[in-house]
Formats: sequence, C-alpha cells, structure tokens
Amino acid sequence: MNGFYQARAEFGTRLRRLREEAGLNGKQLAARLGWAASKVSRIETGKQTATPEDVTAWAEVTGAERGLIDDLLADLRTVRFEYATWTRQFRAGTATRQRVSVEIEGTATAMRALETTVIPGLLQTADYARHVLSTMVAIRDVPDDVAEGVRLRMRRQEVLYDPAKHFRFLLTEAALRTRTCPPATLRSQLDRLLALSGVDTVELAVLPFDVKLPVVPSHGFWIFDEEIVLIETLSAELTLRDSDEVALYDRIFEMLWDVAIRGDDLAVFFRELIEGLRRGPEAGSSHAPAS
Repeated sequence: MNGFYQARAEFGTRLRRLREEAGLNGKQLAARLGWAASKVSRIETGKQTATPEDVTAWAEVTGAERGLIDDLLADLRTVRFEYATWTRQFRAGTATRQRVSVEIEGTATAMRALETTVIPGLLQTADYARHVLSTMVAIRDVPDDVAEGVRLRMRRQEVLYDPAKHFRFLLTEAALRTRTCPPATLRSQLDRLLALSGVDTVELAVLPFDVKLPVVPSHGFWIFDEEIVLIETLSAELTLRDSDEVALYDRIFEMLWDVAIRGDDLAVFFRELIEGLRRGPEAGSSHAPAS
C-alpha cells in the first residue's frame, strides 16, 4: 500500500479498535450513528476518509474521553494533508514515483486534472516523457533511470482505456506551448492529445490565452474521486484530504472548465497550433471559449 492510503487505513484501524473496545459490531455502531453499515466498513478499512464530524460522532458513541477525541481529530488533520518532498520520492530514481501513480490511478474511478505548464503524464508520448523525466533527473541529481521511468509512464496510460473510469483533463495554452522538448516532439505530442480527445473515457479542454478567466489558476492540481487533491510544487507534492479544501479545488476546476474550449472547437485549436509549430515560433492562434 502506498503512502497516500496507508495513513487512512491506519487511522481506520484505530477507530475499529474503539468500536471493539465498546463491545459493538459494525452494524450496531452504524445503527447508533444512523449510517449505512457499509460506511463503517469503508472507514475502518481505509477505503473512505472520515470527516471530523464522523470521528467525533464515532468517538462519542464508543465512549471515548474528550482528550482522545481531540487527539483523533489532530491525527485526522495529518491524515488529510501530506507533504512529500521530491528529493525523498525520487531518491531511487524516477520509476518509483511512476509505480505509485499506477496504484493511485488504478484505484480511483474519477480523475480531474488541471495542468498549467506541462502535458499530464497520462497523456504524454514516450519522447515527450523522456525530456520531462530527464530534466527531473538533472535538476534533482537522482539516479538516471529515465528509460524505466518512461516505460512505467507509458504503462500508466493503460488506465485511460478502462471503461469503469472517467478522466477530465484541463490544460492551459501555456502547457501546450512550453518548450520542454524540440518542436517536432511537441508536434507529435499535440497529435497525441488530439487523438486522445476521441477516447470514450477522456474529456479534454484547453484554456486559451485570450479567454477571460473567472479565477487565475496559479498552479496545477489533480482531484481523485472528490476525496484527494494532489498539488505539485517545485520542491514537493502536497496531498490534501480535508473536505472543505477538496470542495474548493472542485469549484475552481468547474469554473475554469466552463470557459474552456472543447469538442469541435478544440480540434480546430489543436490543428492550428500544430500548423503554427510547423511555420515557426512566431505563429500563433486565438480562440474564443466554447459556448
């Protein structure tokens, strides 16, 4: 189990012990709380993140003392917020983090991503991924396992074709134009995005430079099953689990999605951008948002 879910499972085990010490089975606890028995099971096994209200009610019903309730709530805040430095994640190279992504993306059923500066890993071509991972190796001075990292990143993309899943990718025009690779590689990458926009499980949208934004996306983020938000900074990856914070990112994503171009307008946008790359760096494209 990876670090994103291990903390939640361990917290669920603590709650299960409280229930057992109170002499209650799962159905009895659920009945006292007015919950479905499945909710108790999901929290105890780490499949669902408890809210502060859930923990308080659980602890009170099982007779926990006020001091223990305060400790549980403090630990819950830790469970719902994680900070993992890239140095720690990449100390063995780039492949380890790709394996974590395979597990996270394999577990979630609904994923939304906003990227402001780079093409998301799930959508990258092998050549584009090679340039991105090579840069990571160079600036972080970690073991050079780029070939394995690229292989695993390509393996991650198998999840895009799982009919049980749904992906929504929102990219800024800057993410499509940033020269992380040679023009020919970028053109191939844009062709790949155009093709993926036709996959049944994938929705793709772009925020062009000339659209009026309802909110400025100061950084990218990923939302998994409306439970977890991942944010990448230059030095670390943040994991947010607090329901209010997840709801904020949910709202921001939807506000930006509403003004983005997609569908037929998006296909035109990509073709003009690809043609602009062929003509040279001064060529551009301008589009109004889709209605």
